[in-house]
Amino acid sequence: MTGTYPHTRLRRTRATAWSRALHRETVLTPADLIWPLFITEGEGVEQPIAALPGVSRWSVDLIVERAKEAVELGIPVLALFPHTQPERRREDGAEALNPDNLMCRAIRAIRAELGDRIGLLTDVALDPYTSHGQDGLIDEAGYVLNDATVEALVGQSLNQANAGADIIAPSDMMDGRIAAIRDALEEAGHINVQIMSYAAKYASAFYGPFRDAVGSRGLLKGDKKTYQMDPGNTEEALREVEMDLAEGADSVMVKPGLPYLDIVRRVKDTFEVPVFAYQVSGEYAMIEHAVAAGAADRDTMVLETLLAFKRAGASGVLTYHAAHAARLLRG
Repeated sequence: MTGTYPHTRLRRTRATAWSRALHRETVLTPADLIWPLFITEGEGVEQPIAALPGVSRWSVDLIVERAKEAVELGIPVLALFPHTQPERRREDGAEALNPDNLMCRAIRAIRAELGDRIGLLTDVALDPYTSHGQDGLIDEAGYVLNDATVEALVGQSLNQANAGADIIAPSDMMDGRIAAIRDALEEAGHINVQIMSYAAKYASAFYGPFRDAVGSRGLLKGDKKTYQMDPGNTEEALREVEMDLAEGADSVMVKPGLPYLDIVRRVKDTFEVPVFAYQVSGEYAMIEHAVAAGAADRDTMVLETLLAFKRAGASGVLTYHAAHAARLLRG
């Protein structure tokens, strides 16, 4: 204790706006935000996503416009996710290896227009490409095969890196995939391509709207509990993070976000590495539905929740509110 009342009045430094700003411990800026965007086929196409009010899928040409918007707002990185057409989905997810798939076309288009003025983070997992909606290859019983999936993920990662991705973000939760991807990137000469591992990705109820966005909800057979983490586990998350860092991850992610702020803090305190959090689709939708019901003010709720991630130790946040938050922060 630093003092006693009335010699110490903790409200003294809260009395004015300038003083609150001066004593603020945690600061949020547009540079702390990563903006997830969904890509779809066509030209001049915007497809609003009903489960995510205010979020759309964009054709490649309009994704480029969103990238320009991000640069103007000071958002440093986009996270790209494809909405693969049903006829391109296969049990083996082969479209993930197509050098002219939606993801690769979007990467090349943004890179051609903006060069290195913005970073591109690309999702590595097979669920946007499989006909069964799982993140990996499955056997006859529907069990996701670890080692065969890792081989496919290596090919997917190289495909995206060759197109110009800056950060490979494996979200599949297969064992050993970070080492395999890192080795492949090094051998291919992609020495500066980063890996942001979804190291602590939980089997969560908060992913539903995302699955609508990428078109996998109705396809998913069973669940993902054999590879995503049990929500009751903390020590296991630390083991996952430790292994991924040892295998060559440059940064790690905790997903979902607000329900797992304790995991963000544990990871940051334990490893002192860049930790990112994903404010996932269900979290975003809850805010939007609360606003629509008149139960909350969007601006203050968005900024307060994003600040909570930073206060917990996150280096940055993936959020569908990125553009809106950046405008608020820029004034």
